[in-house]
This record gives sequence, C-alpha cells and structure tokens, in this order.
Amino acid sequence: MISNNHRLDQQLIEREDHYMATAARINYYDLVIDHAHGALLTDVDGNQYIDLLASASAINVGHTHPRVVKAIQDQAAKLIHYTPAYFHHQPEQQLAERLAKLAPGTDNEVIFGNSGSDANDAIIKFARGYTKRQYIVAYTDAYHGSTYGSMSLSGVSLNMTRHMGPLLPGVVHVPYPDTYRRLPHETDHQLALRYFHAFKAPFESYLPADETACVLIEPIQGDGGIRQAPEEYVQLVYDFCHQHGILFAVDEVNQGMGRTGKMWSIQNFPGIRPDLMSVGKSIASGMPLSAVIGRREIMESLGAPAHVFTTAANPVCCAAALATLDVLADEELVERSARLGRYAESQFLDLQTRHPRIGQVRMYGLNGGIELVTDQASQQPDPEFASDVIYAAFERGVVMITLKGNILRFQPPLVITKDQLDTALAAIDDAMTAAEQGRVHRPQGKMGW
Repeated sequence: MISNNHRLDQQLIEREDHYMATAARINYYDLVIDHAHGALLTDVDGNQYIDLLASASAINVGHTHPRVVKAIQDQAAKLIHYTPAYFHHQPEQQLAERLAKLAPGTDNEVIFGNSGSDANDAIIKFARGYTKRQYIVAYTDAYHGSTYGSMSLSGVSLNMTRHMGPLLPGVVHVPYPDTYRRLPHETDHQLALRYFHAFKAPFESYLPADETACVLIEPIQGDGGIRQAPEEYVQLVYDFCHQHGILFAVDEVNQGMGRTGKMWSIQNFPGIRPDLMSVGKSIASGMPLSAVIGRREIMESLGAPAHVFTTAANPVCCAAALATLDVLADEELVERSARLGRYAESQFLDLQTRHPRIGQVRMYGLNGGIELVTDQASQQPDPEFASDVIYAAFERGVVMITLKGNILRFQPPLVITKDQLDTALAAIDDAMTAAEQGRVHRPQGKMGW
C-alpha cells in the first residue's frame, strides 16, 4: 500500500471546489497529478500510481512520450498557431493525408476539430448534408460527447439531459446488444437477431427509413462498459443501412488508435467500411484535436464555412498527432495491445475463479470491462462493491475507475510494462479481497457516473 499522504491533494481540491463548477468533473477520489511518464503518475504529494485509465484512453502511447514531447516543443518554437480556416500549414496537410490513408477505404477525406464531441457533431452535419435526410439513429449507453449534438446522440447519463432540453431533434435511440444478460439458452445467433429486431422496430412503426440519414455506432462501446456488439448484428445493421441509403458511421474516439488490438475498432468486423468515422482523444496524445474521416463524396457535400473552427488542426496538435502515429507504428503498439490484452484477459479470468462477484470479463486488446455483480447467478450490478474496489486499488497505488457504476474500466497506456501490469493486477486482487471482507473505508457520497 502506498503512502497515505494526500494533504496537498486535499488542500488544492478544496480550494478548486470554490471556483470550479460541479458539472465539469465526475467524482472518484482525491488525486492532483503533478507529472507522469509512460504508465506512471505522480501526485503533488509525491505518491506514485500505475495508470489503468490513460486519461480516458487519450494517452495510448503513454504519458510524455519523448518523441511526442519533442514534436510539440519543435513545432511550438516554429509556429504555435494560425487558423487553417483561412490559410495552410504543413503539419495539417501531412496529417490529413496520413489519416485519409490509414482509415478503411481508398477515397477518404478529412476534416478537423478540437474534440471528439465536435467530431460527432460533424457526423450529423455531413450525414444530413449528403443524404438530405433528417433522422439520426444512435444507441442507448453510448457516449459521444457533451456538445448539444453529441450529447443528443449519447445515452449513458441522465445528467447529460436533465434540465437542458429540448435536445437536438431527429435523434432516435435503439438498444445496444448486451451479450452478458441473455435469454435462457439463447445462442449468439439468436441474440444478434433479437437485437436486430429491436433495431428495426422504429423503422416499422414511426421512423421512415427513406428519411434517415445515418446510423452512428461504437463497434465496441466505451463508456457503455467496454462491450463489443456481435459481429453478425453489426453486419445486419450495415446491410440494412446500405439497402435503404442510410450512412453507416462509427465513433472511434475512445476505441481507436490501437486500443482494441487493431488500429480502428471497426477492423474487428471484417468486410465493413464505414462511410464516416470520428476520431479524437489519443489522436494527438491528449492534445485538443479531433477528426472526421469519410468517403470523399460525403465529405464534399458541404461547402465552407459549414465546419470551421479557429483552433482546429492547430499545428502543435497536428505535430503531436504525427509523432503519435509514428510511435504507434515504430513501437508496434497496436500489436502489443493485442498481445498484452490476451495476457490481461487470462489474468482477469483467473481472478474471476477466486472472486465470484466478477460477473463477466470483456477484453479487446488492452481494453477491458470487468463487470462486478452481487452474484453470478442474478447478474445484478453492484456499484457499491465496485466503488470499494477502485478506492482500495487507489490506496494500493493503482488508478482505475468504474463505468455504469459497476464495471471496472481497464485501459492502460499501451506502453505499460508487463511488470507494471502484474503489479497492478496483484493490487486489484488485493483490493477485491479487501472489499469482499468489508475492509474498505471510502468517503461518503456517490462515486462515478
């Protein structure tokens, strides 16, 4: 267990609370980060932690990677910013070409923004502009961002809609497949068909397919619990879209950039080429940058200034993104994510044999959702137990949070060493034992989403 010295953390947080609005942060535990490198964080009191969150999957190549730092420093000394809404700079030109070639398909164009939220707003714009249709289909438990368009698409938290309506009109939500909670004796095929029938239900009653612009899906949901839709289900939705002239769009903000053991999560579904794809978070190692990559004819359906931002494609951010892509390729981090992800999965499955409140282990690369339940028979979510586990892990030097209240979020930087991974897993094992035995004493109040 690490030092319990958090005096400066607590003092700084108490002062911040006087000036920082509550809506800006989800409550977990007191941590003021001073510096970080690789997969290690150090707080202002000198305590060190293994990072299993990677800043919400925004630091896939690790904190302060030397090549990313140098690219930022070199570009900042040369040109910090001039808006590409009017003129041009080379980092933006190089990055646009590189992303267009990295994405599925051969006829892509790119447009930039500042966050995953505005990237998903752009998907709404381009889908409606290209199809001349109004309706957008999204999923329950999805998180697409916090701007009005992206939060209208989201379906993961009531506090993202409470007191802020009306939201963007024309958005319809359908259920995302839950492969854990099945009907009795239900096969994978039957589950895929059940959820596909639920997907089609709006089109059979109130949603005209010929007025629907786009379906936006996370092939692997992030904040919905790190869960993957069945391959057959995604193929059925994809085929339905093509049959009805509906664009098929994917959100890669959380799950892209090597997180799933593939460069893009949609590559876990062979033969599917999205019409539009949103990218953010790790694209520039946490620097404010996002992109939408799409088929050229769709991306050319809107004219200027339909989607311009003064600071989008900032040259420093673009330089960071180019360096990030170099690191992913040169250090073979996508392949490493797949390899270490298989190892982590085996270790969590071993934990499941000793900790019966682990209901399901979902792992796709270094990217997992560990669902905690009251017992494996009932599959009832247990958020109080999950909160105890992450708080006990924090006390043992591991930064980990929950999703949906009861799901452990496992998304370490892809550069985490095997020794660090083993140390973190041992701490989680110990934290679960402490939670099971009622030995965790955490602060009062809700923890997490």
